[in-house]
Amino acid sequence: MPLPPTPGTSSGLRSSRLFRAAGMLGAMAACFALAAPAHAEGRIRIAEQFGIVYLLLNVTQDRQLIEKQGKKEGLDIKVDWARLSGGAAVNDALLSGNIDVAGAGVGPLLTIWDRTRGRQNVKGVASLGNFPYYLVSNNPKVKTLADFGEKDRIALPAVGVSVQARILQMAAAQQFGDSEWARLDKITQAVPHPDATAAVIAGGTEINAHFGNPPFQQQELAGSRNAHIVLDSYKVQGGPSSATVLYATEKFRNENPKTYRAFTAALAEAADFIRANPEGAADIYLKRNSIDRALLLSIVKDPQVQFKVAPENTLGLAQFMHKVGAIRNRPASWKDYFFDDPATAGGS
Repeated sequence: MPLPPTPGTSSGLRSSRLFRAAGMLGAMAACFALAAPAHAEGRIRIAEQFGIVYLLLNVTQDRQLIEKQGKKEGLDIKVDWARLSGGAAVNDALLSGNIDVAGAGVGPLLTIWDRTRGRQNVKGVASLGNFPYYLVSNNPKVKTLADFGEKDRIALPAVGVSVQARILQMAAAQQFGDSEWARLDKITQAVPHPDATAAVIAGGTEINAHFGNPPFQQQELAGSRNAHIVLDSYKVQGGPSSATVLYATEKFRNENPKTYRAFTAALAEAADFIRANPEGAADIYLKRNSIDRALLLSIVKDPQVQFKVAPENTLGLAQFMHKVGAIRNRPASWKDYFFDDPATAGGS
């Protein structure tokens, strides 16, 4: 049956329908006209997705921090922004030349790092912060992963490749044994976060669980009396961890050093702004998204949520992905798949 209207973000819902109707790369072409060749310093094209995990980018855009930092480098930087859904679409856009910086989960970063090693050499630029991701179900019978049955459907932003998909696999391996890491893949389904949230809150659709991110998971818990947490990503990964990151090709970084420095400096400034002014950051998010302000502030101020650009606790997931054959190259350190920059110093 058709999904009900989204409670979280009207513009996001319209975008997600456009992408399904026209195709992911077609939507990117609409945003950027044509895939452009390598360009000179002073232009950057950035793709984000849905949720508060992209608040660093929202603040950067609203306060024109890239443009501000660019002037310090002697540049008038033109910034293009687009919103996609799912790590697979973001990776396709990056490799096809439609964007310069991709925003997605650690899972998609590791996938594209592994596949481009020795060629485009895609690596992480920065983290967007630490956020616990919840697997939420509205099925009262589902208390643990073992309770999911053949008729249940778990919505993810992208099947198999998204960070939610990888953390679910990691959790399955922990609960059922390493050989059972893909046990729940068959009941997962790719659905944009706004649509999945609407389905979980309304009930009555085939989607009765959603592994999402803030604020969608909090909206589900507040909007449905049956909604409850089945899995917490922090518990799977052994503590706070960076689930959503930014990444780019080595070519873009090397050919645009001033633009790249301005971008990372802008991210650091945005993180400082959010920590010092959560109310102002919430107001910026509300310009783009429809959400209860009190709920939004509770997330931004949550001690478990940390806005920072240095990645944290990513290596365990990376080594799990190698262990199960999801990536060929085994990283010995987080520095293998992140660029060595001042912005990421002290990461893990």
